[in-house]
Amino acid sequence: MPRMFGTDGVRGLANRDLTAQLALDLGDAAVRVLGDKSAVASAVEEKASSDTSSRSAHARRRALIGRDTRVSGDFLASALAAGMSAGGFDVIDAGIIPTPGVAFLTSVLNVEMGAVISASHNPMPDNGIKFFARGGFKLPDSKEDEIEAVLGQDWERPTGAGVGRVSHDTTTATNLYIDHLVSAVAPLSNASTTRPKPLAGLRVVADCANGATSVVAPEALRRAGAEVVVINASPDGYNINDHAGSTHPEQLQAMVKASKADLGVAFDGDADRCLAVDENGNMVNGDQIMGILARAKKAEGKLNHDTLVVTVMSNLGLKLALKDMGISTVQTNVGDRYVLEEMLKHDYSLGGEQSGHVINREFATTGDGTLTALTLCREVVRSGKKLSQMAADFPQLPQALVNVPNVDKMASKTNAAVLAAVEKESKLLGDTGRVLLRPSGTEPLVRVMCEAATQTQADEVCARLAQVVVDNLKL
Repeated sequence: MPRMFGTDGVRGLANRDLTAQLALDLGDAAVRVLGDKSAVASAVEEKASSDTSSRSAHARRRALIGRDTRVSGDFLASALAAGMSAGGFDVIDAGIIPTPGVAFLTSVLNVEMGAVISASHNPMPDNGIKFFARGGFKLPDSKEDEIEAVLGQDWERPTGAGVGRVSHDTTTATNLYIDHLVSAVAPLSNASTTRPKPLAGLRVVADCANGATSVVAPEALRRAGAEVVVINASPDGYNINDHAGSTHPEQLQAMVKASKADLGVAFDGDADRCLAVDENGNMVNGDQIMGILARAKKAEGKLNHDTLVVTVMSNLGLKLALKDMGISTVQTNVGDRYVLEEMLKHDYSLGGEQSGHVINREFATTGDGTLTALTLCREVVRSGKKLSQMAADFPQLPQALVNVPNVDKMASKTNAAVLAAVEKESKLLGDTGRVLLRPSGTEPLVRVMCEAATQTQADEVCARLAQVVVDNLKL
């Protein structure tokens, strides 16, 4: 039976796959797995006391909930909060706020756990639920498995004064998060009460995807001194990611040129990723953004071990360019959670994905699109160069990608003919390219990717390998 939790929480069609009942059950199960066990004991003892005024603050276990702008987030947040509060947790509903905002607040407010209701860049009808443990870190697979194991089980829930309460505090939560973001690029000095404006003179177009950062990103950029042109920041519950944001950057590209902006930044629905557009309207992907930030951190002495953590999908061009700059790269499986695991294991300070998830451990425990936008803008100002010039230092090798459906995807790792074909093509490419076969995490298909010195070569190698997969793995 497949796991309920995917690479980024539980996700599916809202009110069909992801129902109010499932959200309630997930909240109920999460408090059992992620709650502080000593606090549970204290709460039970206090529950038995007739003097409710003697309840001490430390025994109240707390959870934080945030969501993106999808209309289904309303009923899912209510159901999730009901499950948590019925399990004895006091729940802080922070309302609409980016996913990394929930991670940050989970840490600074020292709550037992945080939860985000979002399907990120997916279409509006979808939604999802993912959890953060104390400290603001995504859960390892083992903890998700524990939650799934107790899902829907009956247990001795608290009663009376042991039941939790639900409070709503959108304004305070949002302002705390914005202050944190701005402080990352414009910290206050001990000698001044006036915050510096490091982005003064920079004109930025921000495409908020009608999502969770529609308020946060424009305000943070303005507080840091930028002149901000805002598009797609009028969420109505139905227009999230609708021909907008990082998955549909065409409108942003046109607006950057029309407004003569220095650059543009595009977020996804929950704002944990950011892509950019240079002054000419050309896309700057996550690999190039990571290259720019890694070089800057190395110059500051803040790139731990002079290493950037990337996934197997990052372009070989990034690795080659960084090598010439004295920066190493370490690869992980696809998924920012795996990037973070590697960063924590070896104390690396920067990592991310080509899709725009960038984890800057100096300021965050997860990918943060608004933080990425702010730090990228700061480097443009510091360098005195155009973004196009900076991105050109990290050229991308031509890439081809073919999805081969209806195949035995797991056999792609063991089939002798497929492995032999991969080895043959890899030898032909040598150091000037690479091939990658990756089984999809959710569909019966294999993704065949090739990078080479020319687009023609990449296309030809990719086509040959895709045919080998069809011939040997077809269901």
